[in-house]
Amino acid sequence: MTGRLDQKVAIVTGAGSGIGRASALGFAREGACVVCADISGQEKATADEIGENAVAVHVDVARSSDVQGMVDAAVDTFGRLDVLFSNAGLSGPRGPLAELDEESFDTVIAVNLKGAYLGMKYAIPAMLDSGGGSIINTASASALVGWKDIAAYSAAKGGVVQLTKSVALDYATRGIRVNAICPGMTWTGLAGAPADGRTAPPTDRVPPQPMKRWGDPRELAAAALFLASDESSFITGTAIPVDGGYVAR
Repeated sequence: MTGRLDQKVAIVTGAGSGIGRASALGFAREGACVVCADISGQEKATADEIGENAVAVHVDVARSSDVQGMVDAAVDTFGRLDVLFSNAGLSGPRGPLAELDEESFDTVIAVNLKGAYLGMKYAIPAMLDSGGGSIINTASASALVGWKDIAAYSAAKGGVVQLTKSVALDYATRGIRVNAICPGMTWTGLAGAPADGRTAPPTDRVPPQPMKRWGDPRELAAAALFLASDESSFITGTAIPVDGGYVAR
């Protein structure tokens, strides 16, 4: 039996916890060599759990030099780049827009939207050198419907969706597919979950999703794995809700 990502090299940002950690572990189980990138310092724990087919890189996805170094680490360590899962993000302060300070707004846009731009900017040339690849960007259900008190986050993730669609068209004939996943309310650090991913979500605080439960990071990782694999070879320019029916309401 061969893995779905055998002989592929993948970068996962936000790999220290939540969806990123679950994805890095899942990609590795399916045969990929994985660059585990994060700003938290927890990226090393994820890479150590994977073993010799992983390397940890400390990255601020809003810094051009860091992102270029992350891509260089993939190519220098494993010889190529086939998959980028641009997953790192932050929600920022909650509250009405007029109460949001400008610095916080800029940070939310820089990490969530500029981070996706920088990831693709530096990954695409490396993928072209490798013969193509797959890019997955983490957007949000809030990119598709309005969410109260997180206007900057929703705007950034809406930008990620449109960036995804446009870049998919730029490279549709050059062997690079670009898609986004749009998580609903998922039990990650943004919701208060611990980094190790081993604690069950609370049953007394259920999000308002039709399935009446939290999303599991592994469910989001499964969607990213599908888009990273050749099973999705005819899919590009999509933004797929993985949200327990939230957007469909």
